[in-house]
Amino acid sequence: MTSQILSSFTSSKFKFWSFISMALLVFVHGYNMHERYLQPWTIPDEGWSITGFIEYFLSNGIFRFRIPMLFIISGFLFAMHDDRPYKARAGKRFRTLFLPYLIWSALGLAFTYGLEMFPYTRELVSSSHVVQIDNTRMLIHDYQWYELLARWILLPVPYQLWFIRVLFIYNLAYPAIRWCVTNRVGRWVFFSFTILMWLATINLGLIEGEGLLFFSLGIWMQKTGFNIEHPSRGLKPAAWGIVFISFALIKTLIALKGQAYLENAMFPVLTLMHKTVVLSGLIACWYGLDPLAAWCMERPWFIWLSSFAFMIYAMHAPLVAYLINPALTLLSPLQAPALLAYILLPLTILVFCIGSGVIIRSMAPRIYGMLTGGRGM
Repeated sequence: MTSQILSSFTSSKFKFWSFISMALLVFVHGYNMHERYLQPWTIPDEGWSITGFIEYFLSNGIFRFRIPMLFIISGFLFAMHDDRPYKARAGKRFRTLFLPYLIWSALGLAFTYGLEMFPYTRELVSSSHVVQIDNTRMLIHDYQWYELLARWILLPVPYQLWFIRVLFIYNLAYPAIRWCVTNRVGRWVFFSFTILMWLATINLGLIEGEGLLFFSLGIWMQKTGFNIEHPSRGLKPAAWGIVFISFALIKTLIALKGQAYLENAMFPVLTLMHKTVVLSGLIACWYGLDPLAAWCMERPWFIWLSSFAFMIYAMHAPLVAYLINPALTLLSPLQAPALLAYILLPLTILVFCIGSGVIIRSMAPRIYGMLTGGRGM
């Protein structure tokens, strides 16, 4: 078994992609077509439009590599520190992952509860369906105490926190995962199982296919000395970039116009194409956008912005979901209001999250440290 030491550029590239992935997440959650909860097999129900094509192509295509990218980076970095006692590392992850998770989940509950106290904002919460339990209970005010507890601990109102929840669990299970991916026989069984989970988009709440596969892949890469700085012959970014763009385009066209032709085959076709887009996007972007990463990480203003990546991640939702309908209404007199809202609302929220981070970090650094798990201090 070999280990790997990061070059300064690869270390900065990890930071670059962590920030970019967080920023793109806001645009994915800013998708404002009728079916707003995107799955690999989602079929838009409003028919063909340029706006629908652009939003679906980006949010359910081009931008979807970002979460696997974050899991690979997390697994790789966690595996680099096996010289430290596991108990101490697990305790640190409680402070840097699970504690911010509980804080932001509580803030999301309190924020939404406050919105429900006024007629206009109550309607924003109800129409977003973020906290809906069934057809009659659309608000947190309708919850039983145990449902409120479950929301806080297991199903946060800031729905993006699922990433932290499962990442924390994978960190706790790290010794077992490390054994599976480094054992000569065990890794074939383990990766076969996790690949099937990923292909089937299995999500068991505490364990799900995408995170488990790519977190484990990051561990395997670090432990085997996999070359993450220079692509091998089979990982040339130009070829994978063609696959990435082509499959994202074709998948979007099929989702918008292919139901009449594929009928019952839509689910497996869209799912397999989605997985191809994710995998090819990972390879093409990681190996192919080094000049962009280098240029950005040489700019002090970008490095400063990237320090607020966790604030963007934790703060943007459910705010973005509550503001989609008001943004569409505000921009309705203009041409292509949905497309404008898709661009302007995420940008506005990015500015708001960064601005909030600047204020909290400068006025209450200890609170900022608790909110971010010590990141960006």
